[in-house]
Amino acid sequence: MDRVSLNTDPVVDDDADEFEIEGDCGITECIGQSGVIQGENPLPPAVGMEFESYEDVYYFYNCYAKEQGFGVRVSNTWYRKSKERYRGKLSCSSAGFKKKSEANRPRPETRTGCPAMIKFRLMENRRWRIIEVELDHNHLISPASGKFYKSHKHIGLGTKRALQLDGADEVKKIKLFRTVVIDVEGNESADLSDGEFRTTSSKSNQLRLKEGDAQAVHNYFSGLQMTDPNFIYVVDLNEKGCLRNLFWIDARSRAAYGYFGDVVVIDTTCLTYKYEVPLVSFVGVNHHGQSVLLGCGLLAGETIESYTWLFRAWLTCMLGRPPQAIITDQCRTLQAAVADVFPRASHCLSLSCIMQKVPEKLGELYEFEAIRMALNNAVYYSLRPEEFEATWEDMVNRHGIRDHIWLQTLYEDRRRWVPVYLKETSLAGMFPTRPNEVMESFFDGYLDKRTSLKEFLDKYEQALQENHQLETLADMDSRNSGFTMKSRCYFELQLAKLYTNNILREFEREVEGMYSCFGTRQINVEGQIMTYMVREQIDVEANRRETRDFEVLYNATEMEVLCVCGLFNLRGYLCRHALSVLHQNGMEEIPPQYILSRWRKDIKRSYVLNHSCGGIDVNNPVHRYDHLYKCIMQVVEEGRKSQDRYKDTVQALDEILSKLHLVQGHL
Repeated sequence: MDRVSLNTDPVVDDDADEFEIEGDCGITECIGQSGVIQGENPLPPAVGMEFESYEDVYYFYNCYAKEQGFGVRVSNTWYRKSKERYRGKLSCSSAGFKKKSEANRPRPETRTGCPAMIKFRLMENRRWRIIEVELDHNHLISPASGKFYKSHKHIGLGTKRALQLDGADEVKKIKLFRTVVIDVEGNESADLSDGEFRTTSSKSNQLRLKEGDAQAVHNYFSGLQMTDPNFIYVVDLNEKGCLRNLFWIDARSRAAYGYFGDVVVIDTTCLTYKYEVPLVSFVGVNHHGQSVLLGCGLLAGETIESYTWLFRAWLTCMLGRPPQAIITDQCRTLQAAVADVFPRASHCLSLSCIMQKVPEKLGELYEFEAIRMALNNAVYYSLRPEEFEATWEDMVNRHGIRDHIWLQTLYEDRRRWVPVYLKETSLAGMFPTRPNEVMESFFDGYLDKRTSLKEFLDKYEQALQENHQLETLADMDSRNSGFTMKSRCYFELQLAKLYTNNILREFEREVEGMYSCFGTRQINVEGQIMTYMVREQIDVEANRRETRDFEVLYNATEMEVLCVCGLFNLRGYLCRHALSVLHQNGMEEIPPQYILSRWRKDIKRSYVLNHSCGGIDVNNPVHRYDHLYKCIMQVVEEGRKSQDRYKDTVQALDEILSKLHLVQGHL
């Protein structure tokens, strides 16, 4: 096979431990050995696309080139000193110009200095990502001439096939318009204005869609983009341009994250229990304690790569600001992805999900009911870590279940799901800490195991509207109707002026509980910190009541109060034990640091994204997109009002585009 000779020595960078080689480095030979499954390429290359290997990138671009009618050359390949490739550039075969030694030969000039190319590099996840794309050529191209280029010799005519959709007789396509495809590390962005992708379920790295699903997604997203200019969806494509993962989020959810993004539940129930719709949803809680949707995704499978891609896409749409705490199911794959993308967030495992699995995992054990009660006692009623450890040890010894694999896994993860270990983590009531308390899925009642994607999309908007309506009604209830208080406690009077009614009802349980506390006494003083012991009778299982002692620390100078029960961090309001100590010390108001803005009814919350010129982050592609789209829509509204305005608008836009192309040409 002909190969382009190397005319330069490798350029070595000693500091970077990398070097670059120009020319065709035998990549075409590798294609025949790579095992890449051949098939039609349905999509132009775009920044953010990822591939399993260097060869897959070449194959993908070469297929695209053949369909368009141009050849491909390997312009540059960067190597490390270990001889590992880490970066590449593929160009149109008409890129550059022939050197003098070649130009003297009696051969026609075929190169035009064509700028069309793609650049790609090896990422930390060992996948190859396209980082730069130029689609425009400076010469005529024709699909009819594609078969005459040398680079296309290894695309066998008999091996090309349409990528079929399960249950369909023809390939279904989703037309993408105004879609922001984001490099999930936030470095690049691209607009697939005229792109399209095909859907298939023949492999595990492709989203499983049934007939009509692709069109349903297209119709729903198209409608949203017409009414919501800040709606964004992000696609992840495999090496053949087939849809693998999908993420979307509307403007309201993105704005809500600014108020309620401190604690986020990543709900993967649909993947765990093999729903027909492989949905992953990001859920927060609003100022009424109601669930609020913060984004959705569809994943091809439960892999670290898919979860990582989804989390990075979501984080980019949230302008790179991660939540303080994340709650997920107990899944090693999820834990690895969360640790990678959100290394500084507190990662908790859903207590309610774990406890719901107890009958399934332990139901066949001898003395199951006794084991279940012992487990509940350890989890829900331990006030200190050492108390939990002792109760757990007694349970596994007494019932001979120390070697139970699931229980061993739970114990290893105890610091992520047992409440006694999470008292220093603010969880805003999204971490149920009482027996039989469950955090419901945002789409409960709208989605079950048999719901199809088409049916789900039909119900999706209904679920959102009902959620918005509940919030609006709760806002009206909190603003316009006085909260009926069962007591005249000044703590309750204080918060009734500030907090929403739903949160006040929760806080009222603690106010009532103050009167079940007795024997509050000071047991120690160390400097400015006083230690109190508050005794309370609590309800436990089997209709039993038990007297417990709660230690409360109080600093009068700093007006700080801390109870061993940890309710303030777990729920977002002070517990009955802390209130009892404040009351005993003559405090008539809750200290300001324990009044959280996330529960206040007097804060005006706007769910319309409004990025002013001075407030945009120019380094973030989503922020740039938001602001530019808002500006251009204002231009469109003015330009459509008359024929003269229309002409002026078109002329001005042409001038802007010409200027941008000129700037791009100088870069």
